[in-house]
Amino acid sequence: MFRPELSGVVAESAAPGADSAAPGVDSAAPNAAKTLVWGPGLDPNIVLPARFFFIQAVDRSGTNLTTSPGEKTFEVKIVSPLEHFTRIWIQVLDRQDGSFLVRYRMYASYTDLHVHVLLMDQHVAESPYILRGPVYHEGCDCPQLDGSVWFSHMHCPHSFPQIEQDMSLFASVDPDRNAQEIPQRFGQRQSLCHYTIKDNKVYVQTLGEHVGFRIFVDAILLSLTRKVKLPDLEFFVNLGDWPLEKRKPSQNIHPIFSWCGSNNTRDIVMPTYDLTESVLETMGRVSLDIMSVQANTGPPWAKKNATAFWRGRDSRQERLELVKLSRAHPHMIDAAFTNFFFFKHDESLYGPLVKHVSFFDFFKYKYQINIDGTVAAYRLPYLLAGDSVVFKQDSGYYEHFYSELIPWEHYIPVRADLGDLLEKIQWARDHDREAKKISLAGQQFARNRLMGDKIFCYYYKLFTEYAKRQVTEPKIREGMELVEHPGDELFPCSCLRTPVKDEL
Repeated sequence: MFRPELSGVVAESAAPGADSAAPGVDSAAPNAAKTLVWGPGLDPNIVLPARFFFIQAVDRSGTNLTTSPGEKTFEVKIVSPLEHFTRIWIQVLDRQDGSFLVRYRMYASYTDLHVHVLLMDQHVAESPYILRGPVYHEGCDCPQLDGSVWFSHMHCPHSFPQIEQDMSLFASVDPDRNAQEIPQRFGQRQSLCHYTIKDNKVYVQTLGEHVGFRIFVDAILLSLTRKVKLPDLEFFVNLGDWPLEKRKPSQNIHPIFSWCGSNNTRDIVMPTYDLTESVLETMGRVSLDIMSVQANTGPPWAKKNATAFWRGRDSRQERLELVKLSRAHPHMIDAAFTNFFFFKHDESLYGPLVKHVSFFDFFKYKYQINIDGTVAAYRLPYLLAGDSVVFKQDSGYYEHFYSELIPWEHYIPVRADLGDLLEKIQWARDHDREAKKISLAGQQFARNRLMGDKIFCYYYKLFTEYAKRQVTEPKIREGMELVEHPGDELFPCSCLRTPVKDEL
């Protein structure tokens, strides 16, 4: 049999001290005193575009609820005693498993904040939670000057496997050499950004024709430098889909930061622009993010459609094969194209096109197929965060977190040519309990490793590890321009941090 033994699921973000619910008590009423509240959104030192924390409903006997007690069970109010009006948008998201994710976006900074978590007008756990200020909002340019303090406050993982792997190829980095050689090698044919961060200010020069995706890099760099002082560093970012550095490690490779890596290239991988934007714009202009998915996971597992589901465009040959499989086995696979672009001449063979389906409606199905597009399919973080099991195609492309995923624990692996897809779907149908366990493990991984705080941790760790390897001084090169922070005349920010004094 192709399936190894399943390993156990470890829930890193589970609330301390709570036991699993016993059979027959899932619908018990939550108890205000026993219910648990925790998370980074209760720490004034953790500044995020959307702060968040968790509520785990617990009944009178001290047992975690594992089904929803009702979407409106808990009420959250956030006020500042010194302000008549607080510009804070709050959402309480029911995760349908007895837990709730509370997120809030601040549009101004406050001296103090009081977070009230209520159950039928009764304070829950240790509510009200008092955030001793100042509590800075996302737009406030007030970096923590000691990076190790910020890193500790954020509870960042001490290591990221992908960063260690990528940095192992670069014992040293020479900004002067790179500034000369990389534009000559890639600048005419590719779209790059040349960045220097100096004194925590961001400078950039663009190379190439299609540089629109620069906005995502600018945005994360500005957001990060508002939160923590970065070391001086100089680096190049590839704005295209495909990773660029195809030389072997022994052939004088250049450090290029890319959204995606591959087995045949040596690029340094960042979180994708899609995931980065979803973190920066949570509760803003982006509706699909890891937190939103957690509140829109479709019907309970037993009521989901036991068919493998996929929608997308025709950006890879294997996608054509998937649609062909779906036509031959409609009782097993529901796959169709929403757009033809690359294989328009084959539209008559693989059409007709179908209407776009809301991503949240994907989770009406137990089985989700993740198949490469132009490069890696950037929807995988959101599929993992849902309540379905992911069938992931074996791929030469990878995102920043793939090396932490374990086949048969977080997802069901499928051959690159999809030759065993039908067999794997049938296995899942025949082993429903195991499939559900894999689904929950993938979901827990997304909740633990792909939320906004961990994305900021990743970027910070990546830049600091890179900066350590620089052997010449990063410089503001000719042609670079300062990337300005967006202004906020309505709610200006006063930074009250004390500068770090140099040791005598």
